[in-house]
Amino acid sequence: MNISQLETLLTISKTMSFRKAGELLNLTQPAVSAQIKSLEDEFKTVLIDRNQPVTLTDRGQVFLDHAEKILGIVEELKQKLSDLSQTPQGHIVLGTTASIAIQILPRVLSYFQDQFPRIKTTIHSMPSSQVMTAVENGAVDIGITYLSERNPNVETSILYYDTYELVVSPDHFMSHLKHTTVESLRDIPMIMLSPDTLGRRFLDRIFRKYSLQPNVLMELSSSEEVKRMVEINLGAAVVSKLSIANEVRLGTLKMIKVNELDLSHPVGVVYKSGRYLNSAMQQFLSDLKGMPEDHFISSE
Repeated sequence: MNISQLETLLTISKTMSFRKAGELLNLTQPAVSAQIKSLEDEFKTVLIDRNQPVTLTDRGQVFLDHAEKILGIVEELKQKLSDLSQTPQGHIVLGTTASIAIQILPRVLSYFQDQFPRIKTTIHSMPSSQVMTAVENGAVDIGITYLSERNPNVETSILYYDTYELVVSPDHFMSHLKHTTVESLRDIPMIMLSPDTLGRRFLDRIFRKYSLQPNVLMELSSSEEVKRMVEINLGAAVVSKLSIANEVRLGTLKMIKVNELDLSHPVGVVYKSGRYLNSAMQQFLSDLKGMPEDHFISSE
């Protein structure tokens, strides 16, 4: 049984003619007859009394009642699928770092959910090094993270560029400096990101390059935790510039440029290659990729 056969039966019931039904459906009369015969053979019953005028048998009428319900459901499905194209809806699970979740997503999502209130989002915060894996194994739909390495299993698109900066408390002995070198970090107590974060891996490479052994006072899993420790002057830290915009503006942290850290790091959106993108994900990705860079890195 197929939808075309049900539509043919419905049309015959209205026209009471194989010929007229064929004209409306753009089918030949033999094709109309073949469709009805196929239905009758499949259900082992006679659906149509072929005497003139053509009428449905009692079994044909029962069959038609159910056929109309099926066709109604199919039409409703078509309409809902069409509506999805016009009004995206659905659920998106986002994976990103705590800093990005706090600094970027509120601006992005406030705009997005004003425009598309039928799209719901869930945010999972995790270390930057885990975002790509979470996207790849399907734990999250879309990730926003530092694009430090190529992965053939995910699609990526750069949103903006970030840098890592040295920060200290206003009470720290280095707080008066505007610039310094990585050599000055040799002996001072450092609040470090945990070794599984991309920021820590970058900083470790810099230290190795200059043969420095940092004085690691404490290791924490997120930039948000690191900043709180630096604010109470337990040590200095190197964190994402994006993550400290608010603290620098308020004066609770002082940023010091370190020449050797002056490298740009792409931050982008990632999603699994080849996966089906529902209308919510398509719209979110389209809007995200279309946003200007200053929408992400603004300190407001």
